[in-house]
Amino acid sequence: MIPRSLYMRLAVSFAAILLCFGGVLGVVSYRAARAHQQEVMQTLSRDLASHIAEHNGLSTGAGTSSAAANELFHMLMAVNPSIEVYLLDAAGVILMHSAPAGHVLSRQVTLAPIRDFLRGARLPILGDDPRDPGREVVFSVAAIERDGVAEGYLYVVLAGEAYARMSASAGFGYALGAGMWLGAAVLGCALVAGLLVFHGITRRVNELAARVTAFSRTEPGAGGAGADEIDRLAAAFDRMERTISRQLGELQRQDALRRELVANVSHDLRTPLTSMQNYLELMLGMPDTQSAAQRRDYLERAVRQSRSVARLAQQLFELARLECEEAPPVCEPFCLSELMHDIAHKMGFPARRKGVRLSVAPCSEAMYVAADIGLIERVITNLIDNAIRCTAPGGDVRLDMRADRDAVGISVSDTGCGMAPALLRTLFDRDSPLRRNGMPRNAGLGLLIVKRILLLHGSDIEVDSEPGRGSTFRFRLARGPLEAGLRGASGNITKP
Repeated sequence: MIPRSLYMRLAVSFAAILLCFGGVLGVVSYRAARAHQQEVMQTLSRDLASHIAEHNGLSTGAGTSSAAANELFHMLMAVNPSIEVYLLDAAGVILMHSAPAGHVLSRQVTLAPIRDFLRGARLPILGDDPRDPGREVVFSVAAIERDGVAEGYLYVVLAGEAYARMSASAGFGYALGAGMWLGAAVLGCALVAGLLVFHGITRRVNELAARVTAFSRTEPGAGGAGADEIDRLAAAFDRMERTISRQLGELQRQDALRRELVANVSHDLRTPLTSMQNYLELMLGMPDTQSAAQRRDYLERAVRQSRSVARLAQQLFELARLECEEAPPVCEPFCLSELMHDIAHKMGFPARRKGVRLSVAPCSEAMYVAADIGLIERVITNLIDNAIRCTAPGGDVRLDMRADRDAVGISVSDTGCGMAPALLRTLFDRDSPLRRNGMPRNAGLGLLIVKRILLLHGSDIEVDSEPGRGSTFRFRLARGPLEAGLRGASGNITKP
């Protein structure tokens, strides 16, 4: 199982590196110590074979009897049980030895190490062990010469079979055990020190990863199983990069829509301002030729245009204030049915002036909602105003309310010109198509205000429309308690 945290991964990796390094160091140290021991032993016993050969007059020919040589070899082994003595001919063939019968498994010794030794090469020099052909040992050797010509060699194994057996059973086991314990202690101390250092290094990374993950965890399962702090940071930065890119794209889109809105509003302002300016200039340019009725007509037209400018400016100010959220909605329970009748009474005058019938569907109960009464009045007023503007004389505009367990649904329907389905998708966006398709001027801003107010109330608006048959706008408001909405015996609503 792979550790998930960066600290645990570093700890496991560091422990594995220490174990590998400790193993390699142990093997190298053991071999170096063994080579040093062999060098010391061979250096101290370098002239041993020469002394034996000189003081005992050894010869590979008939000058030396086998009995005398065997007696000498046994005496030497009794004095120093660790050595083994062999008498070789010039080709390295063993002529005599001190080992018991059957213990010598090789009948010849390789001469290359012997020649290196006699030439004075650097020690240690390892040669053959006649008792174990696969094993190399340190040795001492002396040439046996006659008339200046080497006729053989006295070959002394310094660490013979007895020495190897005793070393393995006693000293080697102790040394190996002590070395292993010492190495384990050193590696353990190094591991603890390394873990402390890693903890200090990774602590701040862990804290940063936790903070970034907690801040940016918007996608379930981000980082994946087995992810450490670096993986989580990388995933968090990837998510932030995508979020920033998406937000930059949205900002660019909003900026483009803002530019288009400013252009549209500028057009909407320019038209009534130009008309108002023209009427006023006509009145100033020909004051003596105009009748009183004509001047009054020009003044009325200029006033109507000024009202259009004032209404558009008010809508722009209200939309900017809602989008900046400078005035959050103050929700309180109120009677929606009474508010609907009050608004219908207020909007009845412009409806009758255009010849449109405005009605409120009867309801059997008083419906209370929890919302900002002033903003909801603005929503319904804007929808009724747009419906009246879009409805020809003789048409109908109808308000309806339907309550369920949790909310009250409000709808505003008209029998006006309607809209094509392709226009409904962006109806409440900044690039509203209302002003581009023969719809009443300034209708788009009113719907933007409606959309923004409902968003502040956690609601949304839906629209059904059919060209030539009219449109229906629907939205829902959360219900409020009945007793909290009672305002006294008169039941009148005091609007802010």
